[in-house]
Amino acid sequence: PKEYLITLQVKVKKWMKFQRDFENFRTACIPWEMKIKEIESHFGSSVASYFIFLRWMYGINIILFGLTFGLVMVPEALMGKPYGTLPRKTVPRAEEATAMNFATLWDFSGLAQYSVLFYGYYNNQRTIGWLKFRLPLSYFLVGVGSIGYSFMVVIRTMAKNAHDDGGGDDNSFNFSWKMFTSWDYLIGNPETADNKFASITTSFKEAIVEEQESRKEENVHLTRFLRVLANFFAFCTLAGSGYLIYFVVRRSQQFALEGLENYGWWERNEVNMVMSLLGMFCPTVFDVISALENYHPRIALRWQLGRIFALFLGNLYTFIIALMDEINLKLEEEKIVRQNMTIWLTNLYNGTLPENVTGPPPHVSLADVPRGPCWETMVGQEFVRLTVSDTVTTYITILIGDFLKAVFVRFFNYCWCWDLEYGFPSYSEFDISGNVLGLIFNQGMIWMGSFYAPCLPAINVIRLHTSMYLQCWAVMCCNVPHERVFKASRSNNFYMAMLLFILFLSTLPVVYTVVSVPPSFDCGPFSGKTRMFEVIGETLEHDFPSWFRKVFRLLSNPGVILPFILLMVYVQYTFILQIKNKINNRKITVLVQNAN
Repeated sequence: PKEYLITLQVKVKKWMKFQRDFENFRTACIPWEMKIKEIESHFGSSVASYFIFLRWMYGINIILFGLTFGLVMVPEALMGKPYGTLPRKTVPRAEEATAMNFATLWDFSGLAQYSVLFYGYYNNQRTIGWLKFRLPLSYFLVGVGSIGYSFMVVIRTMAKNAHDDGGGDDNSFNFSWKMFTSWDYLIGNPETADNKFASITTSFKEAIVEEQESRKEENVHLTRFLRVLANFFAFCTLAGSGYLIYFVVRRSQQFALEGLENYGWWERNEVNMVMSLLGMFCPTVFDVISALENYHPRIALRWQLGRIFALFLGNLYTFIIALMDEINLKLEEEKIVRQNMTIWLTNLYNGTLPENVTGPPPHVSLADVPRGPCWETMVGQEFVRLTVSDTVTTYITILIGDFLKAVFVRFFNYCWCWDLEYGFPSYSEFDISGNVLGLIFNQGMIWMGSFYAPCLPAINVIRLHTSMYLQCWAVMCCNVPHERVFKASRSNNFYMAMLLFILFLSTLPVVYTVVSVPPSFDCGPFSGKTRMFEVIGETLEHDFPSWFRKVFRLLSNPGVILPFILLMVYVQYTFILQIKNKINNRKITVLVQNAN
């Protein structure tokens, strides 16, 4: 009947409206989704892939922040001994006058150093509070669990992207499909229509570049010569950067031996500032060098990422080697301090030291007690300072290099001798490779330093949150689309592969210090132990039955662990082969359908 058809049409329209509203609601619930869509419509998928990657890393750091804040910092602040009850929780007498100065706090010394922000503040009590919370065990497990969770998420995301990337695209009549099927006729908002128009225009530019690259003819011998020359220049830049870092680190060690109080601000922060400046200017040099190679923009981006990756990796491990040298110096100093503390206590007790003495007499102020060098806090401070200085350098670069440059070009173009917009200096393009590598290596520092500074994940969450808004604003207001717009791959697995490699390299120094380096004797939750991992054995000894300890020792035997590792490698290899087979089968299916 006619009435039934009318009723059915009304219901179908309501259902379609409900689906659109639900899709809009779902999109609105995704953080920064509309901002990223707007950037993608104006600048292409290559620029948008950076912001998608940033949002993904923001989610990872929220979880890491929740672990460290909820299971380490809050229990110590609420149930641990308060400030001033132990020497490790008290500012020394020599530092009291400047403990609250802004310059001292900005350097993460003074009162900030003797707080829950750093490793040295935590006590080695086995249990704290009325909950009998095992803080040393929680501290160790959170550090290990954060690394394990990061590995799991990165590998899972890579596997998911590889699976989603295998569907294949039908490239037949590409321009015709874009011309006649790109517009969404349900759009009713003028701003949305403008964004959609910009998105279609950008997709045509991407498709034109892809077609031009596929048909391009070039002089093979000249191209090879220019690419060899470009790689030579890149190698010289990397070698010069490595030597400069080595030279600056040696200078900083000399300054530390002579006393940093005798030097100014630049000498105290020289290593951090040089690393930040190299990370800011070297990508620009690599970008100029890449113009000689004449690669496809997507391939050029990967070469750029690889070179900056090598630059940052060399800088980071040079920095780590310097820290290891400083740790060894602190360990040697610790032996002398322990002897001096024994002599000091003997003098306090009139030449005869009672048995089981763990502290000075009550009449001695805790601020006057000699302290051993807490190398863990020193390492945590270095990573926090490096993270903060890198953040400040990045923001200043955006404000000066992008915003002020754009203002100058915009307002002085009318009264200048040449066209500033199309000549020098022109508007800036968004540096995809430099920003992606900056994110990856900053995350590597978070993974490496959060064991010694539980505040690092919180600092990184703030950094990523502000970076999203500041960089979105800078892109839309100060940057112009790339001259050669190209389409990014449907997954960010190239970014993920570098992130996984950095995660692996970041865990090596942490594992080395946990397994091989003795903890400081008078600071941190593992003080009094020969190695940090002994907290696991202590827990098994006191909290589990004897049969469980025997099973655990059996499972931790190298003869059991090695076959298990080999089995995991075999399973991972088989999994990768299955994904590749699925991708190839889907591509063959698409080719057969196109042929038919």
